Amino acid sequence: MLKLLGWKAGEPKVPEPKCIILGVPHTSFWDFIVSYFYYTSVGGNARCMIKKELFFPPLGWILKAMGGIPVDRKNSTNLIRSVINNCKEMDDFHLAIAPEGTRKAVRRWKTGFHTIARHADIPVYMGYFDWNRKVVGRGQKIELTDDAAADLKRIQQMYEEMNLGAKHPEQYKTR
Repeated sequence: MLKLLGWKAGEPKVPEPKCIILGVPHTSFWDFIVSYFYYTSVGGNARCMIKKELFFPPLGWILKAMGGIPVDRKNSTNLIRSVINNCKEMDDFHLAIAPEGTRKAVRRWKTGFHTIARHADIPVYMGYFDWNRKVVGRGQKIELTDDAAADLKRIQQMYEEMNLGAKHPEQYKTR
């Protein structure tokens, strides 16, 4: 399906059994579809958090089958705690997260991925979808420190240098 849509896979699946894969730039629901086809085409099975409002039949059944996890975005502390617990309990846990937290243009990305990765002791990869070149991948592994703000600034700078094309460019900001 990935090739039928005109896309190419950038890298193989993540070698570690547990990780977080960032998904940037996230400006369209199609980003989820493209990344799903990419990761399954390279033998991966990733999960991703999707607002619970989308989990109505039959769409909810499809989203769950594709690795979607319904989340209540109103209580971020419980959400992060729940994800950390799930990660620790499972043998295989690849979680895709859009650090922007929405498909709209935002300057301030969320640090929930950083909290999850640090508490669960799992690596983070800089996943991407480039709508200009039609390439999608899990990207490189990024080393995190105890300083979430500094790490986020560095990650946003690295994404900016990647010069990625978003499906809706007006909705993508790295800073």
